[in-house]
Amino acid sequence: MSTELPARQSLVIVGAGPRGTGILERIAANSRDTEETLALDVHLVDPYAPGGGRIWRQEQSPLLWMNSEAQDVTMFTDDTVQVSGPVLPGPALHEWAGIGGRVFADRRRQGGYLRWVYEKAVADLPAGVVVHHHARRAVRVSGPRGGIQQVWLEGRARPLNADAVVLTQGHLDAELDDEQRELSAYAARHRLVHLPPDFTADSDLSALAPGQDVLVRGFGLAFVDLMVLLTEGRGGRYEGDRYIPSGREPVLYVGSRRGVPYHSKLGYDWDADAGERPPLPRFLGPAEIDELLARDGGFDFRRDVWPLIDKELGYAHYHRLFTAHPERTAVAWGDFEEKYAAAAPLSAELQALVASAVPDPADRLDLAALDHPLDGVRLSSSEELQDALRGYVTADLERRHDPEHSPDLAVFLGLLSVYGQLVRLGDVGTWWHGFFSYLASGPPGPRLRQLLALSRAGVVRFVGADMRVRAEGGVFRATSATVPGTVIEARALVEARLPQPTLARTRDRLLRTLHAEGAVSTPAGLLAVDPDDGRVLYRDGGAHPRRFALGPHTNARGAGAFTRPRTNSPSFRQNDATARAVLGLLRDLSCRATAA
Repeated sequence: MSTELPARQSLVIVGAGPRGTGILERIAANSRDTEETLALDVHLVDPYAPGGGRIWRQEQSPLLWMNSEAQDVTMFTDDTVQVSGPVLPGPALHEWAGIGGRVFADRRRQGGYLRWVYEKAVADLPAGVVVHHHARRAVRVSGPRGGIQQVWLEGRARPLNADAVVLTQGHLDAELDDEQRELSAYAARHRLVHLPPDFTADSDLSALAPGQDVLVRGFGLAFVDLMVLLTEGRGGRYEGDRYIPSGREPVLYVGSRRGVPYHSKLGYDWDADAGERPPLPRFLGPAEIDELLARDGGFDFRRDVWPLIDKELGYAHYHRLFTAHPERTAVAWGDFEEKYAAAAPLSAELQALVASAVPDPADRLDLAALDHPLDGVRLSSSEELQDALRGYVTADLERRHDPEHSPDLAVFLGLLSVYGQLVRLGDVGTWWHGFFSYLASGPPGPRLRQLLALSRAGVVRFVGADMRVRAEGGVFRATSATVPGTVIEARALVEARLPQPTLARTRDRLLRTLHAEGAVSTPAGLLAVDPDDGRVLYRDGGAHPRRFALGPHTNARGAGAFTRPRTNSPSFRQNDATARAVLGLLRDLSCRATAA
């Protein structure tokens, strides 16, 4: 019997945040019950600590919250997750932290949870696997397809040699686009302040002076962070529904395309006695995705996919309305469902069916109206707009916390189902992700109550929909279609949104070099990967056998690096498939070496 030790192999994972941690957890899970002896060095490359990475690092303001309840955050598979590898359940955030499930934990606590998951994954690896963390940036990958890869690190003369490389960098910084470059240059010439798209926790907000008028373009989660850091973060406080300023706050004039904040998180759960959940997927499931992928000419999102999404979400909405609130309907659910299934998506027949079966227009689902709530609204003054928007936010909070509107929760479940199916289509453009976030991934209710208090205190002022910013007259000027003729002037402009993760403009040197050397980019500028296992695709044909990538910079975005329990998470499915592909590659290389 030979006692010769197997030659050590090497795996480099670039990005040690939650996605990289998820890959490590799946490598551990898929290695635990095999009789093989792994002799493997895993090199994690990330300037930030493993687990939380940059976004969830523990060294950030405790005022910044997650926008998910603690019970909706897990890094562990469960029996709903359809993976080839072992299902290894573990605690969700609230169970690990010992807090209430409905709590919106701060990001530092989430960083602690992710660090614990990372340490558990390392401890679960076979004895022959050693993990090394390199607190540096990776700047390049080189090497032949059939041979060892070299991963070059910033400030290090010699590369890391790797049998396989997995790129899990997460959210990335980006170079300015043409508009942002022009605005930045204009601000420099006129001694103005211009803060381009960024991760708000990393932005230098010190240039925004107390009392200064600041235009803010963007009304999503990046704005919420900005609002928090410039109010409570500067010493302000809340007393009930009142905001007590510190005197150090600027005045934020906020607008966007929609002109309203993202919808509040839902404030209730699907109770055990609340009746049957909508049976999803119904009109956008695996068969429909197969058909879209099989089309010779490809598919168009608006023409081919969106109608199916609309019908799927409508089905979820009406299933709940008819089964939980039959007094608000005019026909039996069975009759409605049969006719609904037969009608073409977005057709006049479908609209007529809904109109005849649901008497109150407020009980009908109108996704176009939801997406453009201020369309056609024209107000005579800015003060009228402030009152109208406070009323809109108040109504949204009331509705999203009232189980009488539980069809909203059914639509939320429909959105999760749709998201899980669309992962297989790869890059579907940015609009869908924005729409999903607007309806399903908005801020906690308490944040919107704070927004109302800040509005009443005059610290936040609403601009309206279709906000336009012009750089002229030595200042920034903002207008909105909602209040025609009103012009707001300011010497500071903040773009409250995240950078777009395109290969052409990312500041990640490794990904830019990868693209320049032949990696495929999708129409939206994302890194194209094989949907089955995450291997990087190249323009000369085929997938790279030793390079893998997952995350928001790829068309394998999944639904985030962590997810809600019991949702058959596409991210966990991706992690498992990629981990198994990596292990299979390493096994094949080891067999070849032994045979030679």
